[in-house]
Amino acid sequence: MSEGMRTVLSAFRVLEEVAYAQPAGVGELARKLRMPKSTVQRALQTLWTAGWICPDGTESTRWVLTTRALHIGQRAIADIGVRDAALPIMHELRRETGETTHLMVLQGNRAVLIERVETGHPIRAVIPLGSAVPLHGSSNGKAMLAHRKEAEVRAIVGDRLERYTDRTIVDWDEFLAELAAVRDRGYATNVGEWRTDITAVASPIFDHEGRTEASISVSAPGSRMPERLRVSYGALVTEAAKRVSATLGYRRPPVNGS
Repeated sequence: MSEGMRTVLSAFRVLEEVAYAQPAGVGELARKLRMPKSTVQRALQTLWTAGWICPDGTESTRWVLTTRALHIGQRAIADIGVRDAALPIMHELRRETGETTHLMVLQGNRAVLIERVETGHPIRAVIPLGSAVPLHGSSNGKAMLAHRKEAEVRAIVGDRLERYTDRTIVDWDEFLAELAAVRDRGYATNVGEWRTDITAVASPIFDHEGRTEASISVSAPGSRMPERLRVSYGALVTEAAKRVSATLGYRRPPVNGS
């Protein structure tokens, strides 16, 4: 094992022990981990610099987790929750369409795949778990952006809409009009906008606070999803997303305040 790898592993061990024993001092951590005090001290300084821990403010320095660690943990819990709620419905959607269903979550300026149920077709659109796709070039990304204000969309996506294929929307006025269309019909489409061989429809998943941090989609090679099926699958994926949202505690606001 390389020296760099040992250093990283030591830092993770120290972080985990701080989480269990906080507030924790250098001597206490060294004894529990059976590591030299100098090694623990270097790990603590690294973790502090990275924003994962901080001193608790007492005279004899003891260390506690920061809100950064809490935020990451909450995000993981949220992803697990939406996956558990969506997976049975994804299997139903796959049976109804015969195509691959994807569950993605918003992470920074990308949509990240956290679950999928594969088609039985030998020819399929393969996206590995953990893959990140551009928001403006994917149906999942557009679905998650559609119910946000323009200023927030621009802040998330960035100034430039990068071109991935000849079909990618790279004009902001056109992209905002596309998001308005998504809101109106309930689902987003992607016809070769990120990869020329992939066509997809997606609908946003709302959490109990009404936020759209996830989406569900049906994806296939373009030859298997002509416009007629995009409309049909769009209706199915919209209903599927509504069911997942309801499981997560989302309740749609009344129309016209009534």
